[in-house]
Amino acid sequence: MSQSTSRCGRQHPHTLEDLGWTEEHERAFSKYAGPYFPGRVVCRQKTVWDVLVDGGSVTAGISGALRRLGRFPAVGDFVVLLDQPEAGASTIVDILPQKTRFARGTPGREGGDQVIAANIDTVFIVTAAGHDLNARRIERYLAIAYASGARPVIVINKSDLADDPATLADEIASASPGIPVIPISAVSGDGVDRLDPYLAPRTTVALIGSSGVGKSTLINRLMGRPVQETAHTRDYDGKGRHTTTVRHLFVLAGGALMIDNPGIREVGIGTASAGIAETFPEILELAEGCRFSDCRHEEEPGCAVRAAVAAGTLPAARLESFQRLVQELAFEEEKAEIGLVRLEKKRWKAIGKIQRDIGKTKGR
Repeated sequence: MSQSTSRCGRQHPHTLEDLGWTEEHERAFSKYAGPYFPGRVVCRQKTVWDVLVDGGSVTAGISGALRRLGRFPAVGDFVVLLDQPEAGASTIVDILPQKTRFARGTPGREGGDQVIAANIDTVFIVTAAGHDLNARRIERYLAIAYASGARPVIVINKSDLADDPATLADEIASASPGIPVIPISAVSGDGVDRLDPYLAPRTTVALIGSSGVGKSTLINRLMGRPVQETAHTRDYDGKGRHTTTVRHLFVLAGGALMIDNPGIREVGIGTASAGIAETFPEILELAEGCRFSDCRHEEEPGCAVRAAVAAGTLPAARLESFQRLVQELAFEEEKAEIGLVRLEKKRWKAIGKIQRDIGKTKGR
């Protein structure tokens, strides 16, 4: 195979099994033979992708067929590469089935989802003590994490800046029932060992969160050396500038794989309907007692959810957040459907033009 130096920094040789390759991947790849070989995407740089393979890495573009289909590999994808020694290059020709698919809503008129990473086992939702600690934002992250099929874990970084880290954890836990909430300090290392149960060899963790919460600092701590650039946050609002500009998969010393993501400014809910249901389990459970099966928990009589709010057993903020996300979800799904209709119209318009051109040619 033709190998080249990775554009995303120094890489170490690993076997496919070290990278999370399973029997399912082996079966999916079995139809390929000859000059084809598998690998896992570690980062994308504009029009090329860096891919870890058995014993090394390659930098590859994608085939015209994938490009025409709009199928672009995400960090974490297992892909099929075609070795082209005569050209001194390799080309990604297929993307193997994804175990999980982590995506967020995209802005714009046509909506839809943007794939952030693939084949994720656990999502670390990283926030920080101070301005960034926001239960409503975390609910949004939880919805898209659940929709991906991965397991969410909430990590409160910079806990050493809080007067009482345990109280912070309790506040966030009340807005995320059943989810592990782990306060840490990536700078000092306090509490970082509590992440070990989620960092088993050959499992993949994705980090998501706002800029300045310390995702890159955490990566450096877990790698045991500086591999990501870091920067200080602003004192007046606690916000940081983007230091991570591309998604990148790292192999930790203990054998786990971790994907660092650029800070997310806008947490679009996309089409994560399944994620919303799992983010608000207590509301779904209460809703079973509503008089009407299609109760929106607004002004309907016999609403068990609003009764729980009135009784003080369900925080009003939880219901308000649930309703806001459901309304946003309905809007995004409608927008995505309109986008699909537009795409289909464009497709048939192009086909019609081709048919007319063929007709003109025959008439000559």
